[in-house]
Amino acid sequence: MDLNLSGRHALVCGASEGIGRAAAIELALLGCDVTVLARRQAMLQQLVAELPVVQEGQTHGWLFGDDGKTEMLSTDVVGLAARKPVHVLINNGGGPPGGRAIDADLEAYLTAFRHHTLANHVRVQAVLPGMRAAGWGRIVNVVSTSVYEPIPNLGVSNTIRASVAGWAKTLSRELGPDGITINNVLPGFTRTARMDHIVQDRMQASGQSAEQILDGIAQGVPVRRLGEAADIAAAIAFLASPAAGYITGVSLAVDGGRLQSI
Repeated sequence: MDLNLSGRHALVCGASEGIGRAAAIELALLGCDVTVLARRQAMLQQLVAELPVVQEGQTHGWLFGDDGKTEMLSTDVVGLAARKPVHVLINNGGGPPGGRAIDADLEAYLTAFRHHTLANHVRVQAVLPGMRAAGWGRIVNVVSTSVYEPIPNLGVSNTIRASVAGWAKTLSRELGPDGITINNVLPGFTRTARMDHIVQDRMQASGQSAEQILDGIAQGVPVRRLGEAADIAAAIAFLASPAAGYITGVSLAVDGGRLQSI
C-alpha cells in the first residue's frame, strides 16, 4: 500500500490541538511537508518544533488564520500556495455552540456557515491552482456523524455540517477530472475540547458527574470507548495518501460503530 507523501505539501487547519494536531503529526510521519494553520500562534510554533522529520529536506511551518475572516484567510492561503503549492488540504475547525435548532437566531447560522462552509471554500479556491498544476490533490474535511444522524441539542452544527457534506460531494464531481479527491471524515464522540463542552452542557442539564456522562457515552459505542484524536487522524492520513486515489465524494464515519444507519 502506497502511503508515501514525500515531496507533497499539506495545509492542516485547526491544528493547534485535537484532531488537527494529530493529523499534522500523521502526515509528517508519511513524509509530507506540513504547514499548520490556526488562531493560536504560540501553540502553532510549538507544534512545528515537535512535528516529525522523517527524511532529509522535509520542512514544516505555520500560518496564522481566522476562519471567521474569510477575505483575509483567502489572501493568506493564496500567498502560502504561491510560495509553496499545497497538495493536501485538511479542512478542520471547532463546531458551533450547542442548543436547539429552533432557538438559534439567524446570526448563529450565518456565523457557523462562514466559519465552516465558506472558510473551507476559500481555502479550496486558494490551493486549487497548485493541485491542478500537479495533476494531484487531496482535500479532506473533518465534519461530524450528524451528516447521517442529527445529534440532539446541536441544531446549528447539524445544519451547517450537512451543508459542508453537500458542498464536498458536489466538488468531488467537479474536481475528479483534475486528479483531485475530496472526502469527509466524520468523527464520533472523540476526546477533544469539543467533547469537554458537550460534557459540561450535559452535566448542567442532568446533574450527573463528568465521569458518569463519559461512561454513558462510551456504553453507547459498540467498541465501548470514546475515540482518540489519533483514531481520526489515521483515517485522514489514509484519505490523503496515494493509496486512496480512487476514493472521492465519500463521508467516512470514524465512530466506533455508533451510527445506526448502514
